Parts: sequence; C-alpha cells; structure tokens
Amino acid sequence: MERLAGFAQRHHWTALVCWVALLVGVSIAAQAAGSDYSNGSDVGLPGTQSQQLSDLLAENAPDQTGDSVTVVLHDERGWNADADVDAMMHDLAGVDRVESVRPPDPQQGTVSADGTLGLVQVAMEGEMGSAPPAVYQDLVDVATSQRTDHVQVELAGKGIRKLDQTQSSTGEMVGVLAALVILVLMFGSLLAASLPLITAILAVGSTVGLVTLLSHVISIPDFTSGLLILVGLGVGIDYALLVFSRYRSELLRGADRDAATRVALDSAGRSVLFAGASVIIALLGMFTLRITAFEGTVTAVALTVLVTMIASLTLLPALLTLFGPRIERRVRRRAATSTREPGERWRRWAWLVQRSPWPAIVVAVVALGALAVPALGMRLAFNDAGNDPKDTTSRTAYDLISEKLGPGANGPLIVVTEGSRADADAAHEQLVGDPGIAQGRVTSPTRLAHDTYLMQAQPTSGPQDAATADLVSRVRHDLGPSSLVGGPTAANVDFSQTVTDRLPYFLVVVVGLSALLLMSVFRSPLIAIKAAVLNLLSIGAALGAMKLVYQDGLLWGNAGPIEAPMPVFIFAIVFGLSMDYEVFLVSRMREIWLETGDAQHAVREGLANTGGVITAAAAIMFLVFGSFALLPDRMLAQAGFAMAFAVLLDAVIIRCLVVPAVMRLLGEKAWWLPRPLDRWLPRLHVEGHAVTTPAVEGRARAE
Repeated sequence: MERLAGFAQRHHWTALVCWVALLVGVSIAAQAAGSDYSNGSDVGLPGTQSQQLSDLLAENAPDQTGDSVTVVLHDERGWNADADVDAMMHDLAGVDRVESVRPPDPQQGTVSADGTLGLVQVAMEGEMGSAPPAVYQDLVDVATSQRTDHVQVELAGKGIRKLDQTQSSTGEMVGVLAALVILVLMFGSLLAASLPLITAILAVGSTVGLVTLLSHVISIPDFTSGLLILVGLGVGIDYALLVFSRYRSELLRGADRDAATRVALDSAGRSVLFAGASVIIALLGMFTLRITAFEGTVTAVALTVLVTMIASLTLLPALLTLFGPRIERRVRRRAATSTREPGERWRRWAWLVQRSPWPAIVVAVVALGALAVPALGMRLAFNDAGNDPKDTTSRTAYDLISEKLGPGANGPLIVVTEGSRADADAAHEQLVGDPGIAQGRVTSPTRLAHDTYLMQAQPTSGPQDAATADLVSRVRHDLGPSSLVGGPTAANVDFSQTVTDRLPYFLVVVVGLSALLLMSVFRSPLIAIKAAVLNLLSIGAALGAMKLVYQDGLLWGNAGPIEAPMPVFIFAIVFGLSMDYEVFLVSRMREIWLETGDAQHAVREGLANTGGVITAAAAIMFLVFGSFALLPDRMLAQAGFAMAFAVLLDAVIIRCLVVPAVMRLLGEKAWWLPRPLDRWLPRLHVEGHAVTTPAVEGRARAE
C-alpha cells in the first residue's frame, strides 16, 4: 500500500489524466454503442412455471411478450360518443415502432359491460418498454389529442410508466449537494470537501459507461443504472472520506504531506480494501439464489464497488499530492484555532458506555428487534401501475380499467395446456368454474403449437392481492402438470417461493465468508460473530421499517407490496456496507491494542479517533441514499430508504453504542484466537503493520 501511495504521488498527473480519459472514453463509447438493457420481463427463474411459459411464448407467440401500449377511452355517454377513434388509430399506426393497432372489441373483453370504456391495443416492436422515450411521448401526444370535456384518454404500458417516472428525478443531485455541505462543515474547506466528491463522481461516471457497454455482453435489467449510481455515490464518497480523514489526522500529528498520504493508504486504505471486498463478497453471494434475471445487476453493482475502491486508492492520493499544499495550510490553520482536543467528545462518550455496558446493549437490541419484527410479514411482488402516483396517466388508466373491467383486468393469468382440444376445453371449463375467476372473462382456447393451447383468465382480485396469489397456486394444482400458469402475478409467486427456498444458502455464504474475512483481519472469532449478529439485527430493523412505510403505507408511503428483489439486494449491499464501519472502527482499536496492550484504552481511543469520521460518513451516505427515496421509481425509493435507514442505525446505534459496550464486556478476550484457527487462517494486517508490545507478545506465547 505504501508503494501504491508512492507511485500515485510520483505520477499524480498521469493518474488524474488516466481517470479523466477513462471517464471520457467509456462515456463516448457508451454513447456511440447505446445501451442494451433488458426490460426485466424475463423472470429468470429456471425450473418454474413462469419461466417455462415465458420461454414457450417467446418461441411460439412473440406478440404475447412484445412491447405494447394500451389507450384507455372513457366517456360516460359511450366510449366512442365523440372521439374520432378511426383517425386516432390511423395516427397511432404512423408512430415509429408501431406494428399494429387494434380497436376496442367486446368479444376480446376490451369494452366494459356498460359501454363507457374501450381499450385500444397498440402492438410495438421490441421488448416491453424498450423503445426510446420520444416514441412513447409521440403516442401520448396522439392519443391525448382526443381529450374533450367528456372524453377521458389515458395510456398504460411499461414504456408509459417509464416516461412518467423520468419526468421528475432530481433526488440524486439533492443527495450530492447535501453531502458537499457536510464535508465543508467537517473540513472547513470547499477544496478539501470536494476531493471525496470528485473521486466518487469520476468512479461512478466511468462505471456507468462500462456497465452500458457490458449490457451488450450480458443481460442487465434496465433498473440497474439507477441502483449502481445509488451504491456508487454512497460508497465512493465513504471510501474517499475514510482515506482523507486519516490523511488529515497524520498531518495534525506532525507528518509531512508525502508521509501522511503513505500512512493514510497503509491504514485507512487497507480498511477500504477489506470493506470493499466485504461488499463484493456479499453481492456475489446472490449468485447462490440462481435468479438469472438479477445476476447482471449483481455483476454491475459489484463492478461499481470495485471501481470506486480502486479510485479511492489511486485517484485520491494523486489529488492529495496535487492540492496538498493548499489543503495542508487549511488543515493546520483550522487546528490552530481549535481549543478542543481532537476526539475528546467521543472519548467521553466511550467512557460513559464502558461504565454501563449492559443497559446500552439491552436497550439497543430491544429497539432494533422491535423494528425487525414487521419484516417477517413482508409480501413480495413486482410493482405495477397501481403503485404509481395518482396524478400520472398510467395510474389513472390502471384505476379506470379496474373500475370498469374489474381489478383482475390489469393482470390476467396466462394458461397454456398441452394435449388434445378436448383437454384444452376441459381446462377451460375448470377455469370458468373457479370462484376466483371473473365470470365471462376466460378466453376460448387458441392453438399455439402442436397440441398446445393458450387461454387468458381474469381473476376477480387485483394483481397484487393475496387472493390472486392463492388463485395461482389453486389453479396450478387443479389443472395438473399438463398445464402452465404464468403472468405477472404467477411470476411474483414463483419469485417469492424461489427466494424463500434458497435464502438459507445465501445467508450462509454471505455471513460465513464475511465472518471468515473478519477473523482473518482481526484474529478474533468473537469479533466476527459479534459483527455478523449486529449486522443482521440492523438490516432486519431496516427491512422492518421499509415494510411499515412501503407495504403498510405509514408516513409518506404508498401502500403496496415490497419490490420482489429488494430484500436480498438490500441485505447483500447493506451487509457489505456495514463491514465498512466495522473494519474502520475495530481496526483502529486493534492498532491501539497492539501498541499498548490495554483493551479498554483501545476501545476509547479507537472510538475517539474514528467516531467523528464514522458519523460524518454515515450522515453523507444517509443523505445520498435517502435522496433516492424522493425518486418516482418505487424500486429505487424502497432501496434508498432501507439503505439510508440501515446506515443510520449501523453508525449511530451499532458502531457508537453497542460495539463499545460489547468490547468493554469482552475485554482482552475480544482479541483471542484458538491456535488451530491461528495456524489455518491467513494473516491480513488491516492496520498496516504488526505493532506489538512485550506484554502482548508474552501473553501470546503463554496462550
């Protein structure tokens, strides 16, 4: 790490030019090549009925899985009383990428029973939601031109929803600006505060371009870019801040700029290295779920963490060398005007916690446990237009269809039956007789391929209702193995069941490998176990809070199911991020323990040296993550809220309250490692150099 710091110092202009060239180069290449993100319509669940049906339709009926837009015409005098439907359909057919336009048809169930609502079906080229936004805007302009005082025209479809969601999304900038304010207050210098931001922005910008190019090679869902910006900005600022804060501390201890940079990279830089490795391990653990639709997202987000970590260890030292003289003058000038010893408040706080460790542990664990309980009642599903803001056209269309055609019209079941026509007719009769299917809302069997017939059945309940999930299970059981039942609701059922079945393997891999890494770093099984348990507790509390807000509709939340991939994504990302503060705090404690041999002194001084930085880093990450809760995209809003809440709990309650209390109770046992493990585990010195005292060496020999 010292050699890396020295190289970055000697070649600081080269490092800076290389990073800028990387950003510009991949951005130009990505702009020229364009993106090839998948729309997420492929559930990616091998062996499930939803996946089998999706593959069958893609092969034999691609029109059933292609892009489409529905134009909803509503007039209480009759859906076509005033609207010039023929002219509108003609204009719609002339829009780019439109393949066909079908008028409302009572036989197809696209006209309401009272005749006041009709659906115009627009079939388009490509996958769902894959057309450029300008194409969907043209469709909106053409359709809404028919609006009058009596005629209500709304549009539905994945592309229309994406258009609604992109019309207002300034949340990222709010988080970045708030982070800049905290950094300025912390360092007292706009230049010093900007270095972590510059590092993070260059790293995230480069990664966005790389992932755009990568989308041509592997399948990456279209929501990935927002998620990697969310994670990249948070960890990028966080990692750079940890290194920069150690650099500032070394300056205040009397080191020159070059030495301060080398020590910062050889200490905080190692913490960043191991923290980033923990995040990547946690993310890659998601491959144990074998959900192919999200493996591209995992790869992209892991790449984001890797690039931001490399930027913190190469670009930041170059920037410190370039702007070092100005930063040093500001740091020393501010320190000269301060009357308080650095870390004094945190030292007092640690002393108070050490005096009464049990109350701190009990209160914190009970509070976190109470917050975690609601997470047990999470209901997973993929969002639909029913979760969109009420002032959007997609939500209005959804509500009109539910009101006039029945709630199940927004999510019909797709049923494919193998066998003779008689077998298909028998399956049709069985569907018609099911009390969960709306009367008259089962289409006649249509031959799809040799001895394969396709039907659609409209449930009496909405796509996200628990009754519809029960209906899917019942229909699958009643129709038997010769039939496949799919559709959005069926995909929700399959996804939830897949996650439930494979979650134990995921937890064992993520928690086990992370604990193994911590044992190698800190030479202590007790610290590894403590970190794993506390991380699980804080993540559970964050998921519970997310359930209360976004599923139960408390505070500002719009009630609905939790996004199906969110719990495992949030667990993987937050579990890894929680290791950041664990490594940064405990590594400083271990460094002081090795120097002094005094376990309690090490706890106090470790918190005194890192408490302010951890709090500031958590505040920044909280604001960056929390700003995504302002976005109209429900998936990113849930992720931003849960990750912000988890970081807040982890930094304030876990690292600054529970960890000092637990370390006080453990005392010197915290650093105990059985001899067999000591021989087996690799030695990874996160503190940068193994400093020991004769007392510590004597105890080690005695043990």
